[in-house]
Amino acid sequence: MSSGKAIIFSAPSGSGKTTIVKHLLKSNPQLGFSISACTRDKRGREEQNGKDYYFLTPEEFKSKIDQGAFVEWEEVYEGNFYGTLKEEIQRIWDEGKTVIFDVDVKGGLHLKEYFGDNALAIFVKVPSLDILTNRLRDRGTESEESLSRRLYKAKFEMSFEEQFDVSLVNDDIEKSFLEAEALVNGFLNKQ
Repeated sequence: MSSGKAIIFSAPSGSGKTTIVKHLLKSNPQLGFSISACTRDKRGREEQNGKDYYFLTPEEFKSKIDQGAFVEWEEVYEGNFYGTLKEEIQRIWDEGKTVIFDVDVKGGLHLKEYFGDNALAIFVKVPSLDILTNRLRDRGTESEESLSRRLYKAKFEMSFEEQFDVSLVNDDIEKSFLEAEALVNGFLNKQ
C-alpha cells in the first residue's frame, strides 16, 4: 500500500464529529472520506451502500478479516462490526487526496497507531455528559436502553482523550468548524 496523510476524527457518539467531518469535506477538496464497512442495518432511507458505509453481512465481514483486508476493525456492539478497508484508503490516496476518518475512539486509536506520524488524530468532545445525553435524545433514534449503553460507552471513551494529538471542544458548531479547519490546514501544510 502506498502512503499518504490521514486525518482522524474520533469521539463518543453524539459529540458532533460527523457534522464537523462533513463540513471539512465540503470546504476542502483535498480531503477524501474513508467509508467504513459495517454489519449493522441501514438507518432509514437516507443511508446508502458505498456512500455512507459499505454494508456487509457478518459472514462477508468475517471473511474480509480472515483475508487481512482491514487496517482496523472491531465489534462495537454485540454482533455489530465496523472496520476500515485497506483498499478504501488506497482509493483515496490514488486520487491524490488526504484520507479523513470519522470513527469511534477505539478505531481512532488503532488508526493513529497504524499511520504514526502521517496522521493527525483529533478527539471531539462535548462540554458535559448532560449535553451529550440531550444530543443523543434529540436524535430520536435511541431507545432508553440504547441511550444508556451509548452513555456508558461514552464515559469510557472519554478516558482515552489524552492519547489523541489534540482535543476539540464542540460547544459551538461554527467555532468548531473554524477550529477544525485550522487544525487540518496546519497539519496538511506541515512537511
